[in-house]
Amino acid sequence: MKSRTPLVAGLAAASLLCLTACGSAAGAGSSDGVPEGNVTMLVPMGAGGGSDLSGRAIASGLEGGTGLNVSVENREGGSGAIGYSYFLGQEGRNDLLLAAETAMLALPVTQDVQFTYEDFTPIMKVGDDFTLIVVPADSDYDTCTDVVDAAADERVVAAVSGSTSLDEIVFTLIEQEEGVEFDRVPFESGSEVLTGLLGGQVDVASLNPAEVIAQLEAGDLKALCAVAEDRYEYDELADIPTAAEQGIDVAFAQFRGFIAPGGISEEAEQFWIDAGQAYADSDAYTEYVESNYLQPNAQYGDEFTTYLGENTADLEKVFGE
Repeated sequence: MKSRTPLVAGLAAASLLCLTACGSAAGAGSSDGVPEGNVTMLVPMGAGGGSDLSGRAIASGLEGGTGLNVSVENREGGSGAIGYSYFLGQEGRNDLLLAAETAMLALPVTQDVQFTYEDFTPIMKVGDDFTLIVVPADSDYDTCTDVVDAAADERVVAAVSGSTSLDEIVFTLIEQEEGVEFDRVPFESGSEVLTGLLGGQVDVASLNPAEVIAQLEAGDLKALCAVAEDRYEYDELADIPTAAEQGIDVAFAQFRGFIAPGGISEEAEQFWIDAGQAYADSDAYTEYVESNYLQPNAQYGDEFTTYLGENTADLEKVFGE
């Protein structure tokens, strides 16, 4: 397996500070472990991205089902490592949640961080966020097979938004499956990837449907395939074939969900699982899933934990030698 690389400067110091000073806030809430009053939903990414949208949607949905005030706080940096490391120091707190995604699993596989998913309390997987392979409308590529065939003989430039991002994972899986190699241009976010693609800086990108639906409908981009297990049922995406239909046996989703700190009581864990199940039955859940073109595969507690273990094993294969 590839050796882990150092994170941004100051992460170790930040983690130590959280494990000491931040730990004094643990255990907030009522004596039986059920939270009271104000709750914080931590988002380990910047404002405006998919993780931020997920955290805010879940926070709002939990508010409606519990009557609690759930505010959102962004703690970005280190591709999510700063936020997760802070969260590690909040053991036992029942009034703090985190909007989790695949970075929680990819960071321990690729970076020198002090946490894994086993240090936290998985509560709910909200759904799966698959990706589309997209190119400018005037591209000579019409299928994902065209892109793979071109990469076997010439330089094909792909955009990625970080070493542990979903698009990096998808392109690596395609490389491993097809025996080709893409050149990469790194960007800071999905919105910057989109700008780079539209501006001709790269040939191809892997983006979530919600990030590109407007450009697809406007005719500025075209989708070559969905890197998903099945075709989307949404009318706007139903005609896009899967990669497997084009002979590329690759599918990978970024999960969206939320977790609690490690060390919370059984009562608190069950409270949040019940709140998650109530959210899944609400109109707010349906609106979030459908407006972001997610696959609504909700899981809770132990089932979610099993999924995280399996997904980690998949990522170890992706990032291994």
